[in-house]
Amino acid sequence: MDRNTEPCYIISVAARMLGIETYTLRYYERIGVVEPHRSQGNIRLYSERDLDLLRRVKTLVDDMGVNLAGVEVILRLAQRVSELQNELKELQAEVKRLRG
Repeated sequence: MDRNTEPCYIISVAARMLGIETYTLRYYERIGVVEPHRSQGNIRLYSERDLDLLRRVKTLVDDMGVNLAGVEVILRLAQRVSELQNELKELQAEVKRLRG
């Protein structure tokens, strides 16, 4: 695991870092926005990647007025764009290799 994906923040610390309530994080988990790691004692642990995602959600909701259904669509589209960008890079590298 790298630093971005290592689960290291308990829910109260994550909530404080994000400036939101713990019940909001529980709700986001319940509706599938984020899936924190669970310790053996079933404690939620958030990674830096989780916090980055939650910061984007918070910005979309608080600053841009997007509802959670819209957030879900935006996040899904952003993920797809990222996948397509990676695929494009691979194809460009393949074309370059074939032109050799």
